Amino acid sequence: MLRQTLSQKLLQRLSPQQIMLMKLLQIPTLALEQRIKQEIEENPTLIEAGTEEEREVDTKEEEPAEETEEFEREDDIDLDYYFQDDDIPAYKLKANNKGKDDEMPDIPFVSGSSFQDILYQQLGLNILTEKEEKIAKFIIGTLDDSGYLNRSLDAIVDDLAFRENIDTNVEEVEKILKVIQTFDPPGVGARNLKECLLIQLRRKDTDDPDVANAIRILEKAFNEFTHKHYQKILRKTKLSEKELKDAIDVILSLNPKPGNSLSESTRTNHYVIPDFIIHINDGKLELTLNERHIPDIRISRKYMRMLDELSKAKDKKTNKESIQFIKQKMDSAKWFIDAVKQRQLTLQTVMEAIIERQKDFFLTGDKGQLKPMILKDIADVVGLDISTISRVVNSKYVQTPYGTFKLKTFFSESMTNEEGKEVSTHKIKKLMQDLVAEEDPHKPLTDDQIATALKERGYPIARRTIAKYRDLLNIPVARLRKKL
Repeated sequence: MLRQTLSQKLLQRLSPQQIMLMKLLQIPTLALEQRIKQEIEENPTLIEAGTEEEREVDTKEEEPAEETEEFEREDDIDLDYYFQDDDIPAYKLKANNKGKDDEMPDIPFVSGSSFQDILYQQLGLNILTEKEEKIAKFIIGTLDDSGYLNRSLDAIVDDLAFRENIDTNVEEVEKILKVIQTFDPPGVGARNLKECLLIQLRRKDTDDPDVANAIRILEKAFNEFTHKHYQKILRKTKLSEKELKDAIDVILSLNPKPGNSLSESTRTNHYVIPDFIIHINDGKLELTLNERHIPDIRISRKYMRMLDELSKAKDKKTNKESIQFIKQKMDSAKWFIDAVKQRQLTLQTVMEAIIERQKDFFLTGDKGQLKPMILKDIADVVGLDISTISRVVNSKYVQTPYGTFKLKTFFSESMTNEEGKEVSTHKIKKLMQDLVAEEDPHKPLTDDQIATALKERGYPIARRTIAKYRDLLNIPVARLRKKL
């Protein structure tokens, strides 16, 4: 038997306004500029200050208005509401029925020619049949960004048959691949690192003893070379230590990723626009938000006057939909303006707390002065949720007299030294970098030796922690740092 019951539940749900504020918090300054311009395009009542439209409206308002007959209004609209910096309207303007996976992000457009485009141009300089040219174009399109062919020739034969309706075989495909491997830069079209390096070496003067020895090393002892087992290489190649060193210098001068060097788009400089700027004035830190790229937005007076005129009209029922549309758009515009202001205020508050915590670093620029700090520390100071602090820190940069840093740089875990004092893991990593920089390249320090050296300095750290920090700092193991 079906039983019906009533129950009460207390649920916490974010309003669309709060969701939008959270999204604005986590985007950097440059993305905020694009977001504001997008909102201006979608909402006609929202305009950028100083535009021609605003100047035109202001000019009309300065002209003497004609006397108009006043009519009684049942529902007066207070236009002063849109000039007040009051709380965010409580009513909902939009329904949020989309999940994160349903959002359609803007597609970035990258200028410049890819290395595939440049290979296509070189393809035209070779005499090939129509079938061979189609195979060559298919192979070029299969190359990855580094210039490597990661698919087997058998798979390419099958792809050509099913996608291009081209009947071919492995021998013909390999013949076309050899043609592509003669293109510039040397090494493009290789199927692995060994083949890539050998292609480049064979384009050099093979009569040079160092080049000939380099080819010999890669052909006979490639695995030993990648693991820097120099003694095994000497036994296999019968070379002297000097010959081995000279040959390795030749190999190290080669380009392991030829595709990246040929792409124009990858060589484009990417500039970081800081969200915060810190100056030191008379020993005091001064913080400013970078608002140079953020447009000054406001509600259009044109639509406010239009709303006022529609509300005064005799036939209000006919204009009901127009009034409702304009009022909804104006409400949405006012809320968006408030959300941008709230974003800037939150960013300012959080950054001030970070500066106060890491004051020694911002005054000296010494990373060893960074104190242990996690998101909860800042959340407790400013009275915001940890998730809000995480959104503020995400993808944000600060410009200081010592360079531009990601905000995440200033957050780190802590450890206790032998004196019982908490120190930041940044200091440990800095000490590790100094130890590696000062080590004997012929006898690099192992993880155990680094741990012993740090313990002597008062920082007892386990070997596995040393290995973890070494990976984070992109420092190879001792065997791979060894030099002849």
